[in-house]
Amino acid sequence: GYEEQEPPYYVLFSTYLSYLILIVIGHMRDFFGKRLVPQKYSHLMPSNGYAALTSDFDSFYTRRLKHRLEDIFSRPVTGVPGRTIVTLDRVSANHNDTFEPTGNRTRALNVSSYNYLGFAQARGGCADAVEQGIRRYGTSACQSRLEGGTTDLHVQAEQLVARFIGMEDALITSMGYATNSTTIPALVGKGCLVISDEHNHASIRVGVRLSGASVRTFKHNNMQDLENLLKEVISQGQPRTHRPWKKILVIVEGLYSMEGTLVNLPAVVELKRKYKFYLYVDEAHSIGAMGPNGRGVVDYFRINPHEVDILMGTFTKSFGASGGYISGSKALISRLRVRTHAGPYAEAMSPAVLTQIVASMSSIMGVSDDVSQTVDFPACAPTSAVPQWILEQLPPALRDGSEGKERLQRLAFNARYLSRALYRLGFITFGHADSAIIPLLLFNPGKMGVFSRLMLERKTPIVVVVVGYPATPLVTSRVRFCLSAAHTKEDVDVLLRAIDEVGTALDLKHGKIKNRWTVDEVCARAVELVNLEEDDE
Repeated sequence: GYEEQEPPYYVLFSTYLSYLILIVIGHMRDFFGKRLVPQKYSHLMPSNGYAALTSDFDSFYTRRLKHRLEDIFSRPVTGVPGRTIVTLDRVSANHNDTFEPTGNRTRALNVSSYNYLGFAQARGGCADAVEQGIRRYGTSACQSRLEGGTTDLHVQAEQLVARFIGMEDALITSMGYATNSTTIPALVGKGCLVISDEHNHASIRVGVRLSGASVRTFKHNNMQDLENLLKEVISQGQPRTHRPWKKILVIVEGLYSMEGTLVNLPAVVELKRKYKFYLYVDEAHSIGAMGPNGRGVVDYFRINPHEVDILMGTFTKSFGASGGYISGSKALISRLRVRTHAGPYAEAMSPAVLTQIVASMSSIMGVSDDVSQTVDFPACAPTSAVPQWILEQLPPALRDGSEGKERLQRLAFNARYLSRALYRLGFITFGHADSAIIPLLLFNPGKMGVFSRLMLERKTPIVVVVVGYPATPLVTSRVRFCLSAAHTKEDVDVLLRAIDEVGTALDLKHGKIKNRWTVDEVCARAVELVNLEEDDE
């Protein structure tokens, strides 16, 4: 990756000034509006003895900033979120209070969906297997896992996931967010300490709060800060009593979705060996998308999976499905099956989703009758691990894993190409060069809406995701590009030309690079750019 760069001072000044103007004018509108047109503010004021349902202070940002950008959020779409996506056009005649559909549709290049390996498809071997699965199992298990909702397909999927991850066992949950929020309280409680990266996902934070464990945070991906914190908490123990902690659990993400950064896993593992804490790695965005075999950051850094105590991931991003998993030792997973709230309370994963997981995961692993190829991690899946009726739906290229490897290579090329091209064009980006998520800094909140609208209005429309405060720090509003193996080199060229044109118009090229390339030069020298060593840049 590249070192984070600071923009010119005038960019930071104008960004802070924008927020200041927004806050001043917004509070003035609230002050006069409550007195002149109280009917529009009735939900913010006490009425008939009832307290206000919504706090005007808590909702200020939503009402005064997000509301102005409502047309670029929650855009209705239809069809498969693949290489392209179809948006349902809408207009607003009352400043985004309500929207009316126009009846028109726009097919746009899709760099907004988590479809890393391109398995979000309505046709092909995986889709055929899902159709067959619905015919065999129906659409729902109609129960929770611990109350009659566990089918043979659940058991087979968990065994395959464990083999894919390289762990002894795995537990599947029907929602990725709930995988973290219901599992962490089953791992730690009062008298335990959780050490969390400051940029960890909200699901991790909610899980830690529910657990009742104490929590400390360390600076994002800063191993020195983590070690200093470990020394402090181990030496001091619990507050007031100074008794030793019952257990210390360090939680990190493999790939951080807002920053595009990779965890420094080798350094974390070294600290684990030294200080003897438990390690929990959330691979929601890295599993399937990172590493030569698609096995996540463990595969990327060539680390033995057993060096990590708990590996968590989701099926939403790389597998074209939904839900999540927890993998670890047999004893740990057996305990979690009866301890997590997802077991008795969450609905069991639907057979259609399970089939998609098994089919896509088998396509990445490859299925082999050769026992020698199914033993050592990362291994192929043995024929016995995949239901025969699923194998019958997969074409040879998916069954033997050759297409899966090709998809991994295409994704790696696309990610490195876009990341390095944006750097060469002079934009400020965050994250690792091999990350499929590439954030480009916009800074000023007013540029979020303009950037998104200009990209959608182009001759080849492009759908992007813009993100601002509170999901990011106040002055680092950004557009986040999510690449896929379904994208071609020509798609990335189209994207780069659009970014270059819009970025120039919005004054976004603040990167401190001496030798900038033109967009034509970037597109012509894509392979050279991808193969450049970082020292050569």
